[in-house]
Amino acid sequence: MKNNIWAKTILYVYKYLDRLTEAIDSLIDRQAYNSFYYSANQNNDVLKVADRIIELIERKKKLINIKVLTDKCIENCNEFLAKLLIEKYIDNDKSETIANRYNLSMRTYFRRLKDGEDNFSFLMSKFGFNQKKLDEYLKTEKWIMEVYNSYCEKSQPEEELFDFENE
Repeated sequence: MKNNIWAKTILYVYKYLDRLTEAIDSLIDRQAYNSFYYSANQNNDVLKVADRIIELIERKKKLINIKVLTDKCIENCNEFLAKLLIEKYIDNDKSETIANRYNLSMRTYFRRLKDGEDNFSFLMSKFGFNQKKLDEYLKTEKWIMEVYNSYCEKSQPEEELFDFENE
């Protein structure tokens, strides 16, 4: 179940990965150019700048790996299910619109979407990114973890959301 939450999360954040990696490139350039003005007496000496640039490069590699993983999973997914996943999570189309586009009942649409999420999750695991790996790999990406936690909250059954002991 939680692996499907990762599938939803990865698909949803996919559209932001290119912009974020470009922003990281700009930060790296700025850090490198500004390092010329730092001296050993300042709080931002050259070694600290180098460490910061290395951190940014590692972060960029991590985000590129997630993008490549998503591309590979979509490429290996059933074509129709891949279309549903892209339209729902990446393009952010409404469920009703997608169901109408493919002439599906809402029930059939949600069943196919779940099949797509299951298939995507399976493919992520096949490529080495299971629940445990993703938990560890993305724990420092706070914005991705916020999306993940949002999907976790939405997936909880209603009875778990209420605190009956305090009523």
